[in-house]
Amino acid sequence: MRTSRTELLLGRVLLVVAIVLTVAPLVSMLSAALQPADRNPTGLSWPTDPQWGNFVTAFEVGHVWRLMGSSVLIVLGVVPVSLLFATLAGYALGALRVRGGRGVLIFFVLGLTIPFEALIIPLYYQAQAMGTLNTQWAIIFPLIGLFMPFSVFWMRAHFVNVPPELSEAARVDGANIWQEFRRIQLPLATPALSALAILLFLWTWNQFLLPVVLVANPLDRTVAGALTFFQGQYYSSIPLLNAGALIIITPAIVVFLIFQRQFIRALLQGAVKG
Repeated sequence: MRTSRTELLLGRVLLVVAIVLTVAPLVSMLSAALQPADRNPTGLSWPTDPQWGNFVTAFEVGHVWRLMGSSVLIVLGVVPVSLLFATLAGYALGALRVRGGRGVLIFFVLGLTIPFEALIIPLYYQAQAMGTLNTQWAIIFPLIGLFMPFSVFWMRAHFVNVPPELSEAARVDGANIWQEFRRIQLPLATPALSALAILLFLWTWNQFLLPVVLVANPLDRTVAGALTFFQGQYYSSIPLLNAGALIIITPAIVVFLIFQRQFIRALLQGAVKG
């Protein structure tokens, strides 16, 4: 099917509008961060004397190294475990077609409908009972469970689209379930796993509400959850606040830019069956 010139022009216009709406807030934050620390910037204007030292001040006084270390620890506790459980469950529901799998899938889909905010109070008392309150474990354990419905649904969607002839050929060659899973299914699932890992990283890194409620010390939260502490340090300095926010979101942007091809491959793989 050919694309008309009007559709092509409309698509490009929409793409330009989307780019402007995405980049404009970042440019505004950067211009505000480069203003003198004692000034309250208004509007979008590039300073005549950019204060790049604001980033150094925000990095040092805001304890960014420790905040990023805490965030990395939480990410390493959430992402690999979530990928492992989601891959095994998705393979069982999508490729093995286990008995009762449809009911389990419906259960996971229902989990997607539960508002995250509705679970905050139960999670608080559960963390208190487990003795994990005010530790990183109070963030890691709930996030693994909260990410499971989407992660399992995502991986099942991949395994359902894998041609069953591949599994049949592996069985004819004498491969058992684990050999088939490790040598055939996992390599084919690399794009889906990469895209899911990116999403889980971004969601964990940007997690705000859960760390604020379950961890009292701002330096033990995720970087995003520590913004409340950072704002308390510089509540009167808009430039330093913007500098700190840019430092916090930079790792997430870099990770997405590096792995964007894998993310697009996974989306295209899910859009074309067979």
